[in-house]
Amino acid sequence: MRDATFIPVKPDNLIAAICIVASTCFIALSTLFAKSLTTDALGPALSPFQVSQGRFVFALMVFAMAAAVMRLRLTRPHMGLHIARTGCGWGGVTLMFAAVAYIPMADATALTFTSPVFTLIFAVLLLGERVGWVRWGAVAIALTGATILLRPTPASFQPAALLAMGAAVSMGLEAIWIKKLTGREGRLQILLVNNCIGVVIASVAAVAAGWQMPTGLQWGAAAGVGVTMALTQTLFINGMARADASFAAPFTYGTLVFAAIFDAVVFGVLPGWVSYLGAGVIVAGALLLAWREGRKRPVGLHPGAGVVK
Repeated sequence: MRDATFIPVKPDNLIAAICIVASTCFIALSTLFAKSLTTDALGPALSPFQVSQGRFVFALMVFAMAAAVMRLRLTRPHMGLHIARTGCGWGGVTLMFAAVAYIPMADATALTFTSPVFTLIFAVLLLGERVGWVRWGAVAIALTGATILLRPTPASFQPAALLAMGAAVSMGLEAIWIKKLTGREGRLQILLVNNCIGVVIASVAAVAAGWQMPTGLQWGAAAGVGVTMALTQTLFINGMARADASFAAPFTYGTLVFAAIFDAVVFGVLPGWVSYLGAGVIVAGALLLAWREGRKRPVGLHPGAGVVK
């Protein structure tokens, strides 16, 4: 049987919107689980490397079961691209998990939405794409928002925010490798191979950083990170397959809303006016980029839509 992800789907904006909004809820939930693990909320804080390991291990379980049920027939994977993609993805999630231990989830999430900016820059450098003034304008707007969130004054600068920016750079480069892979292999195979390699990379890093035995609650939260990430990826990919990129992109920013709600309810952290301003500017730049990319790419994943881990 062929990879089920090759089955064509009909455009449906309603289903696309539902899938993408649901994916933003799950990715915010996964970040919440990660924050509970990198702080002392559920026991002695775990390192971001160990949290990333849990993310890949439990997500692999989900995709392995899906592959078994669908009787996935693997084609020969391009290991070079898979390793490059997974290395960047692992770096992105690890830096993100480290960031949310120190700064509000809404701030960290907003900063990672600059990843389309870095995807565009890498597309110019690595793929030789030509970029017009509209796209460069979107880059400038998004980076202005990131600068606001970094609070670059001696009294308010958040060093941990640089971790979230590093995550955005890694995610931006990962999108380049994903773009190359999706033209060669099926979606389920890409996710399965990605998580297999991710388990190896994350496990080596977790052991090197000093692996510690999680508490019972931490085991549950680690499983929550992996399962919600797997659901995020599945919903996002299926949503983007059913709608124009320009239609789907605005729904991806629901992650900001859910992240702020979860952070407020669970940790009592409320965003300040600087957070709202910075996030708003980043979203404006990213939406401009999404609109520009949507006019060029009728359907599918594009730099302005963000990349899920």
